[in-house]
Formats: sequence, C-alpha cells, structure tokens
Amino acid sequence: MSASIEHLTVSGSRGDPAAIASRTAVSWGAIFAGAAAAAALSLILLLLGTGLGLSSVSPWATEGIDAGTFGVSSILWITFMQLAASAMGGYIAGRLRTKWAAVHLDEVYFRDTAHGFLAWAVATLGTAALLTSVIGTIVGGGIQAGATVAGSAATAAVGGAAAAAGSDATEPGDASGSMSYFVDSLFRADAETSGRRGLSDDQPPEQTAASLGEVTRIFANALRTGAMPDDDLRYVGQVVAQRTELTQQEAERRVRDVFARLQATLNEAEAAARATADAAREASAYAALWLFVSLLSGAFVASWMATFGGRQRDL
Repeated sequence: MSASIEHLTVSGSRGDPAAIASRTAVSWGAIFAGAAAAAALSLILLLLGTGLGLSSVSPWATEGIDAGTFGVSSILWITFMQLAASAMGGYIAGRLRTKWAAVHLDEVYFRDTAHGFLAWAVATLGTAALLTSVIGTIVGGGIQAGATVAGSAATAAVGGAAAAAGSDATEPGDASGSMSYFVDSLFRADAETSGRRGLSDDQPPEQTAASLGEVTRIFANALRTGAMPDDDLRYVGQVVAQRTELTQQEAERRVRDVFARLQATLNEAEAAARATADAAREASAYAALWLFVSLLSGAFVASWMATFGGRQRDL
C-alpha cells in the first residue's frame, strides 16, 4: 500500500511501473541542485585559497614561501577544491533524485552515476563560464610567452634606440636605453686624456645630435645584419677620432669593443627572455595537466558520490 502511494506521489499519475520509470529517468532538478551546490562550494574554497595564498607570499625575498612551494600548494588546493565540490554536488544529485520503481539495480546504479556526472558537468561549465579569463590566462600564458617574450628581447634591450636612430634632432641627454648608452660611450675621453674635449665640448648641439643619430643608425643596422661592415667601422672610427682626439686605430678599436659589448648585452637579454618564456611555457603546461587531472578526478568522485547518495535515498 505504501509503495503504491509513493508511486502516485512521484509520478503524479496512475499506470504500470515501467511507464512510471520511463518518465522519471532523469531528475534535472536534482542535477541542477547538485551543480549549484558544487559551484557555490568551489567559489567559497577558491576565495579561501586565494586569501591563504596571498597571506603566505611576501614581496621581500627573505620572507614568505618560495615560488616552488607556492605552486605545489596551489595545485594541491585546486585538487582538493575540485574533489570536495564534486563530492558534494554528486551526493546531492543522487540523494535528491526521484525514486525509480521497478528498475533493475544495475540500471539504478547507471542512472545515479549519470546524475553525478551531469551535475559535475553543469557545475564545471558554469564555473568555466565565470572564470574564462582565469583559465585562458593559465592555458594561454605559455603560448603567448613563447611567441612574444623572446621576440621582444632585443627591443627591450635596445630601449630607445629606434627613436634615437630615426630622429636627427635627438638631444644627447634625451637618448635612453642600452643603445644610447653604448653610443655615448664611444665619445668618452680616456682617464689619461681627461683634459681633452669630448663630443659635447666642441660641437654645436645640432651637430652633436646629428652625429649621435648617425652613429646610432649605423649600430642599429649592424645589429640587424649581425656584423659591422668595414666602411661603417672606418667611418664611425673617424667620427670618434675627430671628437675624442684618439687616433684612427684607437677609435676603430673602441668601436669594435663597444659593438662587441652591445652584442653581448643583447645576446644575454635574449637568452634571459628565452629562459623566461620556456619557464612560463613549462609552468602553463604543468598547470593545464594538473587541471585536467583534477577535473577528471572530480568527475569520478561526483559519479561515485551520486551512487552513494542514491542508495541512501532508496533505503
């Protein structure tokens, strides 16, 4: 008698058990309830993890945890967050679903598993929609780093070289960046000849700016080709010799030395940028793999907890 009353309450109509079971195969209300609970718990745990993470780091090098420990703890917390939220969502979806009458136990087990998986899927899609920018930053960080960081290394090292090279009216004091620093070093007087006049002592400002711009353009072209032609070397040596009272041989030697130091500086900057890009790419790949593992584990836990909740519902 009680079973008949429960059938009428669940299905809302009279009929054979097979028809009633077919009408209640999927309990979408229970699925969305479990998904909402999982998403809410994920948000709460995410805020808690963010607060704990920010409290454990410090801008001072001797305080707080290091980057490696912070990365491992973040991965562990994300995994725990996914497992806890998925377990709750799956359990609620299994516990709140309607009771299936005249259904084989294997079919009940499959339906409970499906309810847990669907609750996890809905919660994951909703969370991903809200956190699209965060996920895109994690996954796309390595790709963007590999494409842009290494390519911009030379530009960052050169600094204001392009502006200085493209304008003949650039003042000596306005030049910035590594290129301008090395170009300016060409016209320095030696320590033993500190009494001699330098570039800015015996030239008008317009001619000084023109000389700096011309030499900068020659250096920029040599950096693009990888070597300074002999005629450019002799010409820059003549300019340096005229401005610093060095001999032609000494001036050319200085030009070669300065250009070699500039190339070494750019190579070091490019190597550091490539290392940073590789580290960012590896970190992004590592984070993406762990996100995959945590999500897959969450799907399994949600499905399993739904069967547990369903069994308790049917007791």
